Amino acid sequence: MDTVGNFEMARALCKFSLFTAIHKHYSVEEWKAFAASSPECLANVAVSSGTGQSDFQQLEDVLMAVPQLRYICLDVANGYSEQFVQHVKDVRARFPKHTIMAGNVVTGEMVEELILSGADIIKVGIGPGSVCTTRKKTGVGYPQLSAVIECADAAHGLNGHIISDGGCTCPGDVAKAFGAGADFVMLGGMLSGHTESGGEIIEKNGKKYKLFYGMSSETAMKKHAGGVAEYRASEGKTVEVPYRGDVEDTIKDILGGIRSTCTYVGAAKLKELSRRTTFIRVTQQLNPIFSNP
Repeated sequence: MDTVGNFEMARALCKFSLFTAIHKHYSVEEWKAFAASSPECLANVAVSSGTGQSDFQQLEDVLMAVPQLRYICLDVANGYSEQFVQHVKDVRARFPKHTIMAGNVVTGEMVEELILSGADIIKVGIGPGSVCTTRKKTGVGYPQLSAVIECADAAHGLNGHIISDGGCTCPGDVAKAFGAGADFVMLGGMLSGHTESGGEIIEKNGKKYKLFYGMSSETAMKKHAGGVAEYRASEGKTVEVPYRGDVEDTIKDILGGIRSTCTYVGAAKLKELSRRTTFIRVTQQLNPIFSNP
């Protein structure tokens, strides 16, 4: 996402050994400048790409220009296509020593297919994001916690990994994703609205805001593709997020919450969290109605 997956955010997250999937709309020259100014961050970023021929060429150009980069993020809204599977195979063949992240999918069978096709880490999630409208526009989606549990089991059986992508609104959600078996948790909305987030600060009625939008939104498609294609609909919305200052305080809050989670469940390390976690189904209870005889 170009509002959070940018170089400024990567520099901030790198200080905490956190990882950033950089959006695919930076030029080769911009990548060179980032590598020159922030070489310490290159081990904590991935180059994002789609499945088009121009995307493949851009990916190749960036990796040739900045050979220190070792991570590739193949990012599409719908990973359930033969074209995407073939693209993963093609990228693996071209870059055999790089770590490849691919998605998004929500079922164990497709996780296995992508891992066997050459992906190392699978992005899991269709529709849970705060600015994603896929479930409303298409009726397609999958409960995120259930998807993570199912997909983690499938990936780990093949020595692969998964990223829980979307649906976190507080540190407790991040902890639950790790508890469900995710190896990584991807955040968008929780990192929006900060100084490091993309876009200008907007002032309204004395208050400051920053725009945040999904990459399938009309805003993003107008910005990067000239508009929404006739054959499809916008599957994202644009929101004004109250300006929250530097992202460092938010990161510390998230990390502090996860550390506290580990103490509650008795996990000495983050990787132990899934083995110490039990999920309890909570159902809505109806208040009983009493009537006088």
